[in-house]
Amino acid sequence: MSSRADGAAGEALGNLYTLHRSWLVAWLQCRLNSREGAADIAQDTFMRIWASAKAQALEDIREPRAYLRTVAQRLMVNHLERLSVERAYLASLQHLPEETALSPEARAILLETLIELDALLAGLPPKIRTAFLLSQLDGLTYEEIATRMHLSVRTVTRYMAQGFRQCLSIMLDS
Repeated sequence: MSSRADGAAGEALGNLYTLHRSWLVAWLQCRLNSREGAADIAQDTFMRIWASAKAQALEDIREPRAYLRTVAQRLMVNHLERLSVERAYLASLQHLPEETALSPEARAILLETLIELDALLAGLPPKIRTAFLLSQLDGLTYEEIATRMHLSVRTVTRYMAQGFRQCLSIMLDS
């Protein structure tokens, strides 16, 4: 983007921010019950818009609140999924015997890895995601997965290929 277009996009985003930030934070706060979380997601919303901003595209938004709500909703879902992964992880830690407890550093690394894995697999349909996780996290064979999920081994093999393609695609795009 040229510096002129960049300036126009910045001005359009600034106007969008000034006019609608308070509304967006209030909308998010009603859904999250957290002023800080709402403010963070609102900020992430504007940063996401800025990252993909084109001057004309921002100026042509006819329903800015609907546009902001759509972007914010996607970010909120991602945020809630991360919280869900974190809660499940912390709950599973409570069931470990004390002698196998992880250090705080190891917990943080493992949680970060789980969140990254969740993001990698977010675009997969639920059955493919389940098969992939059963294989990669639980160490089940394709035959065991097929039996558990009432699928053929060939279908599990296809699901696994899709899971690996998804991971590779995202990793290569980064």
